[in-house]
Amino acid sequence: MKTKKEDWMDSLGEDELLNDFYSKGRDMVNSPPHYNQAGIECIDAIRAATGDGYEYYLQGNIIKYLWRYRYKNGVEDLKKAQWYLEKLIEEKNRG
Repeated sequence: MKTKKEDWMDSLGEDELLNDFYSKGRDMVNSPPHYNQAGIECIDAIRAATGDGYEYYLQGNIIKYLWRYRYKNGVEDLKKAQWYLEKLIEEKNRG
C-alpha cells in the first residue's frame, strides 16, 4: 500500500514535482525536504555511520556534482558541490 506521499509523487511528473518544490520556496540545495526524516538530517546520519570515511564521502559528492553540472542541473549542481565543500571545510576545521 502506498503512502500519501508516494501517491502524490506518482500523480506528478518529475518536472512538475520539482516545480512544486520550487514554487513553495523550498531550497533544494541547502534543505531539500526528502533528506529529513523524523527530524534527522540524512547528512548527520551519514556522518555518524561513516566515522573516518565521512571526509571521503563529502569529497566524492563534490566530485560527483562538479562532474555532472554541465549535463544535468547546471548551477544547482555547482551549489550542491559548494555545499559539500563547505561541509568538508567545517570538518577539517574541527580536527
